[in-house]
Amino acid sequence: MIILGLESSCDETGVGIVRLDSDGYMDILANEVASSMEQHARFGGVVPEIASRAHLEALPQVVRAALDAAGIGKPDAVAATVGPGLAGALLVGASAAKALAAAWGVPFYGVNHLGGHVAVANLEGQKLPHAVALLVSGGHTQLLEVDAVGKPMRELGTTLDDAAGEAYDKVARLLGLGYPGGPVIDRLAARGQVTIALPRGLSRAEDLRGERRYDFSFSGLKTAVARYVEKAEREGVVVSVEDVCASFQEAVADVLTAKAVMACEDTGARTLLLGGGVAANRRLRTLAQQRCAAAGVELRVPPLELCTDNGVMIAAVAAQLIHEGALPSGLACGTDTQLEVETPLVDGVRG
Repeated sequence: MIILGLESSCDETGVGIVRLDSDGYMDILANEVASSMEQHARFGGVVPEIASRAHLEALPQVVRAALDAAGIGKPDAVAATVGPGLAGALLVGASAAKALAAAWGVPFYGVNHLGGHVAVANLEGQKLPHAVALLVSGGHTQLLEVDAVGKPMRELGTTLDDAAGEAYDKVARLLGLGYPGGPVIDRLAARGQVTIALPRGLSRAEDLRGERRYDFSFSGLKTAVARYVEKAEREGVVVSVEDVCASFQEAVADVLTAKAVMACEDTGARTLLLGGGVAANRRLRTLAQQRCAAAGVELRVPPLELCTDNGVMIAAVAAQLIHEGALPSGLACGTDTQLEVETPLVDGVRG
């Protein structure tokens, strides 16, 4: 069975096609992505209206490129992200996917964006055991307890303010590095040293004993970087941008990996899944590997091209649901900007 997945929750227009065999294994037939990131750069962040318009303009070309890459005329099913995400962006992608499903006469599946990041760990036939997922991007920073791909997940913790990727963007803007901040800070950090003492949000002993044990906060870290730079400029001290980047990145990676491994130990999960755009960060991947190895936890990280939002992850979670006998959502399925992690598949009644 061949499934086409369409992802449009933010600023990437992704169309992926996977082939599902009778044993539940998947092969990637196509992975095409068009990003509107350059259109948002002048504003220092994603502008929802621009993202929606960019999806509308890019979708026909991206769908055609994916079909050509897969060498097919039409799939056997169509899936799309229906939440969470930006309202207009979700509507453009879900509406296009429903139109394609209706035109081709194939079933439509409306799936959860967050479940897609988990599903890419299952592409090569590796069944996902009881695990903890750390999803880190410009819009999400969450720890989830996962029992299987396509099943409801339980949120253990989330960010109380800025997402980790959002903090990267804000610090990059503060340092005059442009948008997006993640790649440039990662690159500069590799040339710097961790010389600046920066806070680790919600990581004090009392925090780790309380109800916010698995939650994150990066707003204070961002403010601490700003105050450091302002103080240095007042005193006429030359700021090493590389050292600031290295110190900031170490603080982010330290908190993310420490809480993720702690969640694995507390829940008894022996697998940690790292997903989302920030999962491409080199320091985060390295520190996660080191801490997982020390704790006896298996780390699974998708290939770099599948860390950021893409259509393959949406096709993959739909494929898993189809393999387990889930019924289609139907064309009455609605979008939900705040879709909960407990809802892997949205039905038509909910819409």
